[in-house]
Amino acid sequence: EVPDFSPAEGVKISADEKEAEEENKASADLTTVDSEAGRITAQLPAPDSLTGFRLTPIDFDKDVDEQMAVVMAVSNLRARNYKIPESDMHTSRQIAGKIIPAIATTTAMVTGLISMELLKLLQSKELEAYKNGFANLAIPVFAFSEPGPPEKNKVTIKGEEKVFTAWDFLKVDGRGMTLKALIDYVESEYGVEVQMLSYGQAIVHSFMSNAKKRRERMPMQVKDVIELVTKKKLPPLKYITLAAMCGDMDTGDEVDLPPLRFQLL
Repeated sequence: EVPDFSPAEGVKISADEKEAEEENKASADLTTVDSEAGRITAQLPAPDSLTGFRLTPIDFDKDVDEQMAVVMAVSNLRARNYKIPESDMHTSRQIAGKIIPAIATTTAMVTGLISMELLKLLQSKELEAYKNGFANLAIPVFAFSEPGPPEKNKVTIKGEEKVFTAWDFLKVDGRGMTLKALIDYVESEYGVEVQMLSYGQAIVHSFMSNAKKRRERMPMQVKDVIELVTKKKLPPLKYITLAAMCGDMDTGDEVDLPPLRFQLL
């Protein structure tokens, strides 16, 4: 027996594209990210209600809409995070159909190993509990080892030897700071000569660039110089990373400083 149709309450259908656009804009203004996140969080079950709860594995099937809805949502979250195009259900289903063999082999193994390490991180395990994994399914071989310490780079700053790793950075409070002020700060703080500054692939300052351009950019705020060079407006980030190529004040030898964590807001 087919149940009688009853329209959903509170649903408004737009008469044209302009009206739909206005409704979407109004909806976006009313629903903030925080309120939406709060609404979703409130729907989660209380932890004590999950006692004895067990997950049951299922076989992935791209033709099951419920499974594809999860795949599409997670992949679009990643796409939005990395500013790459998002996909609808149809496109996601096409892509999933092509990579199912990979999901069932190497990708599944790597994902499982990473998830295990993330669980250790959440449990605040000791360093010895973590593992690097090496696998080759063709041979096959599986090997695990404890992670080694990061490579140390020794740098002499103002006559004192400092040790940095790839995880280190130099914090700079750059709120309202001009390019000249930044260069003066780095040179006085670390006793080096700033030869080049870059933001990603964009060169913000270089001793080899046109002298007139250098003079024009010095009194400008660093943020404005970056936008001038890249021809793009910077997103509302609290921090950006700047790379500095520096030389010793006396010898001119290269001084390998860590990246600058430059505070904008």
